[in-house]
Amino acid sequence: MTGISNRHRNISDIVALSLLPISGFATDIYIPSLPSMSTSLEGTMAQVQLSVIIFMVCAGVSQLFVGSLLDSFGRYKLSNVAIFAFSLASFGIAWFPNLYILYLMRGIQGISVAFIVVAKRAYFMDTYTGDRLKHFTSLFTVVWSTAPIIAPFFGGYLQKVFGWQSNFYFLGIFALILLILTLRYGRETGKTFPSFKLKPVAQVYASMLGTKDFIIALMILGLSYAMVLLFGIASPFIIEHAWHLSSVATGYCSLMSGIALMAGNILGKSTITRPLERKIPVALGLQLLSVIVMIVISAYVSSPYTMMPFVILQHILIAFVFNNLYSYSLSRFSRNTGIATGLAGGCFYIISSIFSYGSASLLHIKDQRALAFGYLLLSLSVIGMYRLFRNTEKVGINRFSRREPVTNY
Repeated sequence: MTGISNRHRNISDIVALSLLPISGFATDIYIPSLPSMSTSLEGTMAQVQLSVIIFMVCAGVSQLFVGSLLDSFGRYKLSNVAIFAFSLASFGIAWFPNLYILYLMRGIQGISVAFIVVAKRAYFMDTYTGDRLKHFTSLFTVVWSTAPIIAPFFGGYLQKVFGWQSNFYFLGIFALILLILTLRYGRETGKTFPSFKLKPVAQVYASMLGTKDFIIALMILGLSYAMVLLFGIASPFIIEHAWHLSSVATGYCSLMSGIALMAGNILGKSTITRPLERKIPVALGLQLLSVIVMIVISAYVSSPYTMMPFVILQHILIAFVFNNLYSYSLSRFSRNTGIATGLAGGCFYIISSIFSYGSASLLHIKDQRALAFGYLLLSLSVIGMYRLFRNTEKVGINRFSRREPVTNY
């Protein structure tokens, strides 16, 4: 392991894994506070939801480019600066409660998270190979799914007891603690640092973007996660406005959603060695059937007890599909790990942001039935993209999966 002693290896792995869910924590913890923030900041539902999308878009766009910087200048120092910037932005939101400050700080958080997450994913790809690497890439989504379990549940109680600013104080303190641990136990893990040259870097990006199965898989990842994000931005208003329940109730519903994501990721990890064509179609079929039943039931009754069983099943199946295709995407490239992980993360962030916010705005999701139709729209899109993915295999694209179409620059 480059630059890290055996004594610190396990601690360094744990700290790096702990930083991976920070992108989820940064949003999920204040999801139950969206209605209160709307009142406090004198903004509309759409305006406070936009703060989630600004973060996602900034994180996604940044991930497209930070990989090349991390490959050229190293992971360690840049990620540490990003952790510190994330912490300051979190405190800034709490100290200056203003809608436009919120937007600015969320943008800074998104850019910071891009550096953090891409650097930590690249850390594992620098450090491990073979089955051990495959174990960690599959573990990424399992660890990542801890955020939607813990964050909104914890955030709901923080909102009720201390107000919405307490969520951002927590994020700032959490980031500072992990920064201290990283400075103590972390080291640079990059093995080579090719000089940053625009033309070769552009050629690497062009080569990856020209790999059809990789790009279609990222589309599926983005559309799948859009369903999770759609629930996240719409559920507080359904639960707290339509049903007149508290932020704690939103936290409990998000907790169940997060547990479902964790279960789906664990299920995906346990079946990671099985061929995609034997498991993905089954999951997508069950997903579509569940959505149709949810739409029918929503026409007659609407409550947390009728919504959450379908949300739980949906999120288990979404996470299962996501886990398998995410591992597939990252395993396509190992020579340019920073760029590959950044491109993968950035693309699905951007896609999920566009389609989740677009679905919420198009369908005006304020009740259970509208949420079900949002799921239907996105489920059909995923099925369509998966058919394209399978067609690329049939014409021979997948036979290149054992060799990389890019070279070191």
